Amino acid sequence: MDDLTLAADFPQATREHWLRLVEGVLKGADFQKKLVSRSHDGIAIQPLYSKAEGSTPVMREQPGRWLVSQRIDHPDPAKANELALLDLEGGADALTLVTHKAPAAHGFGVRVESLDDLDRVLSGVMLDLIHLRVDAGGHGRQMAALMLALAERRGHNLSDLSLDLGLDPIGAMAAHGRMSASWDAMARRMGDTLEHLTVQGFAGRTFLADGRVYHEAGASEAQELAAVLATGIATLRALEAQGHSLDAARRALSFLLVADADEFLTVAKLRALRRLWARLEQACGLEPKPIRLHAETAWRMTTRRDPWVNILRTTIAAFSAGIGGADAITVLPFTAALGLPDAFARRIARNTQLILLDESNLARVADPAAGAGGFETLTNALCEKAWSLFQEIEREGGILESLKAGMLQARIAAVCSQREKAVATRREPITGTSEFPNVHEADVAVLLPMPAAEMPPPPTASASSPASTETDFASLVRMAGQGTSLIKLVGTAAGPAPVSIAPLPSIRTAEPFERLRDRADAYRARTGERPRIFLANLGPIAAFTARATFAKNFFEAGGIEAVTNDGFSDNDRLRHAFAQSGARLSCICSTDEIYEQHAAAAAEALRAAGSTLVALAGRPGEREDAWTRAGMTTFIFAGCDALTILGQALDEAGA
Repeated sequence: MDDLTLAADFPQATREHWLRLVEGVLKGADFQKKLVSRSHDGIAIQPLYSKAEGSTPVMREQPGRWLVSQRIDHPDPAKANELALLDLEGGADALTLVTHKAPAAHGFGVRVESLDDLDRVLSGVMLDLIHLRVDAGGHGRQMAALMLALAERRGHNLSDLSLDLGLDPIGAMAAHGRMSASWDAMARRMGDTLEHLTVQGFAGRTFLADGRVYHEAGASEAQELAAVLATGIATLRALEAQGHSLDAARRALSFLLVADADEFLTVAKLRALRRLWARLEQACGLEPKPIRLHAETAWRMTTRRDPWVNILRTTIAAFSAGIGGADAITVLPFTAALGLPDAFARRIARNTQLILLDESNLARVADPAAGAGGFETLTNALCEKAWSLFQEIEREGGILESLKAGMLQARIAAVCSQREKAVATRREPITGTSEFPNVHEADVAVLLPMPAAEMPPPPTASASSPASTETDFASLVRMAGQGTSLIKLVGTAAGPAPVSIAPLPSIRTAEPFERLRDRADAYRARTGERPRIFLANLGPIAAFTARATFAKNFFEAGGIEAVTNDGFSDNDRLRHAFAQSGARLSCICSTDEIYEQHAAAAAEALRAAGSTLVALAGRPGEREDAWTRAGMTTFIFAGCDALTILGQALDEAGA
């Protein structure tokens, strides 16, 4: 068959033709309400996009594979070293050194207080063959000094090492609520640090504009981008004020964005940052150059319940970060929210990336999203929204002043509130937690359980502390080489911080549902059984199956085990079955037609049998008052406030 015949049999599809077909399926329903969703930035997510014309690919700093990075976060230096060597032998080519009390440590982190500690952590690690990023939060300058002292001890030329020292004083302040010095003093330290590193031939990145603290507080994609841009420009200004050229300042800066399970928005966010920073470089009179962009999977999306689902979330996130143009990706192990991940969980984390690289070959195409209508449209929309938010921060005096005034925190809190409502009503479902929960899940292994306080406050520093005053960076490096415990020295200082703000919280989205499950577990530990709800299924199986399945998932999201059956046609059998179930709660499940005839009587029978809560699966509509008088206490349906209803159900169950 020739091409002309094919063209005649299969005409070119058009958007207009597709819209006509959609209208037939919708049968008069509103297209915007049914098929168009919106991000938390208000950006419309269309069901179909046309091909993008004239798009420009977004390029990584280096073409080819991204770096597979693994966290070093075991508190004990020797154990941390053991795990790091396993990661490198297993295919990782980069490490992220997360120290104790760093915001990203989440209750763990390596305890590095001296050069010997650091040497022990990195024993056997060939620093000239891997990439290393330091994640030390407010102790970044001290850790940087220790890293330089270690390079000197091992005889490395700094120009041969691929290092990101990760200094982000603004991000550390946003997380902890304090900065150890005024911004003017901090700027002098930053300038002094960069000057010393430049003289020593350091070729890595000194400073970091980190989006994690904003993302963990609930920020939208555009808010995270705006905060990162504002941090980056604040760093450039500080360094320029200390005599460094803008070109040198931008070459000292790297970026970190969070990758979550929303594929399209994650890809668009990473691509948008490169375009936005290029615009800022042009505004500074610089020729744009590709930035170094790190990505880390979202702490916010990790769950303690059914943690195996975290593997799916991090796979989507790593995939999105990879095609979005990240230069290095860190995947949080699937048990991270439960405690310190063991070697198996770490292996899954790195293999997630290795499969994407070596079996899916994702890195073989530069910017695979280029030209795709959906990705290009979302990238452009995020650029516009983030730029507007960035300008708002600038009008407030920059990110430091915005944080000091609480303005940025308030905007993020408003979005977080929207997100919490969407989670509570399950309009943003969490698989394995608020949707399709498994109340019989088996425990998973961790090396250490999550401590009660995930993020203890960092030590304050005073003007009397030698490590936190105007001590120049060269002196810090010299002190580190002499074995001085720089971190401990800072920790012994006391006194108020010169800059204090309302800190941003670190939130996991699943926490409200996890707290309900914890209540149910405590009840089980006390009584030997889980809280139960009896599913009062009315009529034949075909009539109640859909709503009984919905009710089972709904209540088990709160740890309340559903007791099901094959249905009832008379109330005497229903009442007897409820009494035999051992449950204190019940939920009527069937069709609207059966409800009209039998729901009220069923509710009265269940109340008479001792049910302290009688729910109905479905919207009550005009019958709400009548059914409430019959004994129904609540109604469950798509979009109802699941958290409130489940909390009330646990109260009634005695949990």
